Amino acid sequence: MSTNTTAPGRPPAPEDTAAGGALGAPLDLHRSHSRGFGGGFLVKLLLMALINAFGLYGILAAWAAESWGILAFLIVALIVADLVYFLPTRRLLPSKYLYPGLIFLLIFQIFVVLYTAAMAFTNYGDGHNATKAAAISQLTTTFEERVEGTEPYAVTVLGGEDGLALAAVQDEQVLVGDADQPLTPLEGATVTDGRVTEAPGYETLSYAEMVAAQDQVLELRVPVSGEAEDGALRTDDGRTAYAYQPGLVYDEAADAMVAGDGTIYADNGEGAFVGPEGTVLMPGWRVFVGLDNFAAIFDPEVLGGPFVSVTLWTFAFAILSVALTFFLGLLLAILFNDEKLKLRNVYRAIIFLPYAFPAFLSILIWAGLLNADYGFVNEVLLGGTSVPWLENPWLAKLSLLLVNLWLGFPYMFLVTTGALQAIPGELYESAEMDGAGPVRQFGSITLPMLMVAVGPLLIASFAMNFNNFNVIYLLTGGGPQDLESTTGVGATDILISFVYKIAFAGGTNDYGLASALSILIFIMVAVISALTFRRSKALEEIS
Repeated sequence: MSTNTTAPGRPPAPEDTAAGGALGAPLDLHRSHSRGFGGGFLVKLLLMALINAFGLYGILAAWAAESWGILAFLIVALIVADLVYFLPTRRLLPSKYLYPGLIFLLIFQIFVVLYTAAMAFTNYGDGHNATKAAAISQLTTTFEERVEGTEPYAVTVLGGEDGLALAAVQDEQVLVGDADQPLTPLEGATVTDGRVTEAPGYETLSYAEMVAAQDQVLELRVPVSGEAEDGALRTDDGRTAYAYQPGLVYDEAADAMVAGDGTIYADNGEGAFVGPEGTVLMPGWRVFVGLDNFAAIFDPEVLGGPFVSVTLWTFAFAILSVALTFFLGLLLAILFNDEKLKLRNVYRAIIFLPYAFPAFLSILIWAGLLNADYGFVNEVLLGGTSVPWLENPWLAKLSLLLVNLWLGFPYMFLVTTGALQAIPGELYESAEMDGAGPVRQFGSITLPMLMVAVGPLLIASFAMNFNNFNVIYLLTGGGPQDLESTTGVGATDILISFVYKIAFAGGTNDYGLASALSILIFIMVAVISALTFRRSKALEEIS
C-alpha cells in the first residue's frame, strides 16, 4: 500500500514531482543542471582548464628542477581540485568554497613558516646558498687559470647529438670538439670571415639560441688536446674562447679540493673547504647547523646585547603605540559622540583624513618635516632651531611614537565610535540614578563594554605594531646607528627591521640567522596573542 504525503485537498506542487515523474521523490539539482551546458558550466570548465594548464606547467618545471616536494604538492593539489569541482556529489559543495582558501593558506602561510623554520637551522646566507656540488663547480670555474702563451680562438657554438660543441678555425683548419671529445679536424665545414658558419652533423646556434642556453655555454669546457696541460677552451660570449687550466681539482676520494701547488683544502664539516692555514674557499654550501643560529642570538659576544635592547624597545614601541592611539581615539570618539555637537560629522571626516592618506607617503612627509636642517618643524614652528629629531636616540624614539600616533589614532577613533554607539543608554541612566559620576561611569561601564568589542582589535594592533617595519624603515631607517656594533643595529630598530638588516643590509646576508630571529618573533607574537585572548574571555561575562 502506497502512502501519499500530500495534504488532503492540495494538488501536488511542481517541486514535489521529480524529473522522472515519481511523486514525492527528491529533486536532484545536480542532475537537472548537468543536462545542459549553461554559461556557468562553461565558465567553470574554462577556469579549470586554465588551472590544469598552469598546474601541468608547474609540474613539468618542478620535475626539471628536481624539486620533488613542490612536484608532489602540485600533483596532489591538481587532482583534488579536479575531484572537488567535477565529481557529481553534493557532499563536496562546501569544499568548492573552502578549497581555494585552503590552497592559499598552505602556500602563503604554512609553507612560509615551515620553510623559514627549516632555514633557521642552516648556515644559509652569502657564500652558503647552494648545494655542495654547485659549490665545487663554482670553485673549479672561479679558480681556473689561463694557459700561458695561448692565443684566443674564434669559435662558433654548435649543437650536436651529444650536446653543445665548439668549432674553431686554427691554421686554416676547422676543429670541432665537445665536453668529452677534444678538438679534432672536421671536413666539409663552411668558413666565412675566419669563423665557422656551417658544420656537417651539427647545427649552428643563433644568438637567440645561445642566450637561451647561456648556462650550458658558460659551463662548456672543450679539451684542446688529449694532454691535460694544454687546457680546455672556455667561452663567455660564444664568439671568443681561451684555453684554461683548473686551479683547483676536486678529489672525490679525499673529499677535498686540491690546488695546483698541492695544497689540500678539506671539508670542515661546516659547509666550506678550508686549507691547512685556515684559508676558507668561497663559496661554500648549505648545511645543517642545529641550534647554532639561536645560540648566536643569545650570545653576548654575537647578537646577545643588541638582541636584548632591540627586543625591549620593540615591546615598548608596540605597547605604547597601541595605548596612545587607543586612548586618543577613544577621547575624540567620546567628544564627538555628543549628539548636541554641531557639524560633528564634518569633524569626524577631518579626523579620518590621516588614515585615508597612504601611510608610506605620510611617513616620508613626516621625515621631511622633522629634518634637523631644513624641516618645517624646526624652521617654522620652532623659529629656526636645530633639534635633532631623527639623529638623537631618544628624540628619534619619541618621533616614531608621535608619527605612529598620527597614523593610528583615526582607526581607533572609528572602532571606538562604533563601540560607543552600541552601548545601551539605559546603563548610563541607571548609573546616574545611583549617583555615579562621569569618571565612575567611564571606569565601570564605558571602558569594560569597549574592551569586549575592541579587545581583539587591540591584540591585532599590537601584533601589527610589533612588526611595523614601514614606519621604522621610512622614518629613521632604524637609526641613529650604533657605530660600535657589527650588525648595523640602530637605536630605533625593532626586531623586524633588525631581521631585515641581518638578512639584506648587514653586509653578510645571513639568511639562516635572520630566519631564526623570525621564528622567535613569531613565537613571541603567538604566545602574547594567545595569552591575551585567553585573558580577554573574562570580559565576555560583561556582555
